[in-house]
Amino acid sequence: MAEKYFEDQFDDEEVLFVFRKHPIVMRRGLIYAMLALLLGSVPSLFYPTYAVYFIGVACGMVLGILVMLPSWITWFFSVFIVTDQRLIQITQKGLFRRSVIDMRLNQIQMVNYEINGLQETLLGFGTIVMQTFVGDLVIHDLHHPAVIQKKLLEVLREQGVTAVTNVGVTADKDSDTVANPVEDEA
Repeated sequence: MAEKYFEDQFDDEEVLFVFRKHPIVMRRGLIYAMLALLLGSVPSLFYPTYAVYFIGVACGMVLGILVMLPSWITWFFSVFIVTDQRLIQITQKGLFRRSVIDMRLNQIQMVNYEINGLQETLLGFGTIVMQTFVGDLVIHDLHHPAVIQKKLLEVLREQGVTAVTNVGVTADKDSDTVANPVEDEA
């Protein structure tokens, strides 16, 4: 039996690659952490000694880490796993809420990406849109969406998943009518 990389992995399933969102999704927590660090140095303005400064900065650093921790947990534990059978999207929302989307590879019809704007272009992140049988799966703020789209398309090609055509509907070459073979057999 092969080694399992995640809890719900099937025995005959192989993990092909794992990706996650761009670290830019932690920007709010990072800004608050920097403000907490700055706030820690404020007491040294009123009591200008080295001890007050270093104690204040240390307290600001601890407060900054505590403020940054939920953003980091949300980013780190939100992953996308592509196996030879399915795509699993695990999204951590805060500390105590998790969402899991499990989709078979043969349900994916089309994979597109979009990089929109100066910030996304300079920092190398964007959006991937996967068209499926049940609707669109939109994944925002992905790191290098063009690379991920190419890898997904390679996996789909290797697994034999192709674009869906109108199954069961054929056109007669000599006429302009469309015949349904299921109805013709009845």
